[in-house]
Amino acid sequence: QVQLTESGGDSVQAGGSLTLSCTASGVVYRGHCLDWFRQAPGQQRGGVARFDRNSGGTFHHASVKGRFTISHDSAENTLYLQMHSLPPEDTGLYFCALSPICDSEPPRVGDAAHWGQGTQVTVSS
Repeated sequence: QVQLTESGGDSVQAGGSLTLSCTASGVVYRGHCLDWFRQAPGQQRGGVARFDRNSGGTFHHASVKGRFTISHDSAENTLYLQMHSLPPEDTGLYFCALSPICDSEPPRVGDAAHWGQGTQVTVSS
């Protein structure tokens, strides 16, 4: 059974930076994708970034491109999301997820098989 544990969420001022981490335990197959999702208050959960464990390729949603960077440390089995120049609109609960289906950009909620518990990011103006 795969378990995903996020950390790194915090409250920051607009323009600040944060790095989120997601550590995976259990068997994670090479063909799976590791994704970051965000759920803003009152909104549906949406895909923010993807790391394809098979190809090493990445995807970033247009709303975060150039400001967020997804990366993966295979030795530590940890997924990261570096976030810079944060505006208040980036506030939300950030989840990492493991998706056996990797053919959508942005990642789809329905494709994820395992979820972490989420970590809160609050950006104040």
